[in-house]
Amino acid sequence: MKNIANLLFEAKILKEIPRSGFHFLGAGKESVAEHAFSTTFIAYVLSKLDPAVDALKLISMCLVHDLPETRMGDLNTVQKKYVKADEAQAVNDSTAGLPFGAALADLIHEFNAGCSREAQLAHDADQLALILELKSLVDIGYDPPHQWLPHVLKRLQTEIGKKLAQAILDTRRDAWWLNYSVDRLPINH
Repeated sequence: MKNIANLLFEAKILKEIPRSGFHFLGAGKESVAEHAFSTTFIAYVLSKLDPAVDALKLISMCLVHDLPETRMGDLNTVQKKYVKADEAQAVNDSTAGLPFGAALADLIHEFNAGCSREAQLAHDADQLALILELKSLVDIGYDPPHQWLPHVLKRLQTEIGKKLAQAILDTRRDAWWLNYSVDRLPINH
């Protein structure tokens, strides 16, 4: 149980690690844990849109896909050009001594390999989480996300992911709320 407790503390630190790309975007902020939540929730939705996939595997993969960042940090594209992180070693060290360590490591390795349908959808969920953040910034008046969005959209691998991305881009970030705002709700006497 001691190794499991250590894993829980390690995963918890993702709440404190900022996603590094927002520094370059000049707006917005998000922790790695916040990103993992968004990615995992999107994976849940994708599993409902593609019921043939193993939903538990897809959701689990998204939940743990950034666990190595507890040991490596969130390296952005420029940093990765100069810093060579040993993600395999980080995964091995994080999962060593756990009764389910091999299963946890397999999820992360499968995500990175991207060969299964679940891994492809998990990859899309990861990108869709970023698209949601970028679209939210566009909707409140920031211009730089317009330059980022085409590059992120190109990373999508599945038709479901592409269709969901288009729906996100076609929807205002506050449309769900405006549809139910106080001014529109019927008054009960």
